[in-house]
Amino acid sequence: MRVALLRAVGVATAAYGIAVTARPRLLAAPSGLTDEQGRTAEHTLTSLRPVGVRDAASGLALALAPEGPALRTAALLRIAADLSDAVLLGATLPRPARAKAVAVSVGWGALSLAALGTRPAPAARKGCRFPR
Repeated sequence: MRVALLRAVGVATAAYGIAVTARPRLLAAPSGLTDEQGRTAEHTLTSLRPVGVRDAASGLALALAPEGPALRTAALLRIAADLSDAVLLGATLPRPARAKAVAVSVGWGALSLAALGTRPAPAARKGCRFPR
């Protein structure tokens, strides 16, 4: 497990989640959820805020969870959120924004999955003289 990378993903996700909660248009615009004038319906903005809260909470969990089972669980939660975003957004967003949204979601999920599934080099392990 690459703890530093998981923590970095957590901090970035939390910051993005906080920003989307405060300004849901940050997610609406690249997702194609605007009209011809670039406006987003109020009910769409309202429905995007919980996504921001979810990302803020899961990002903070990933950034702050103690190393071990808690961090692994936080990473799996984040991966599940990213992959479910890819599936749901890929099935429902307007066609022009669909591919980009799926690529971003899969990319973040893959980054967390890679960090979760890799082990640091033996010299980087605390208190370990021999490779495991």
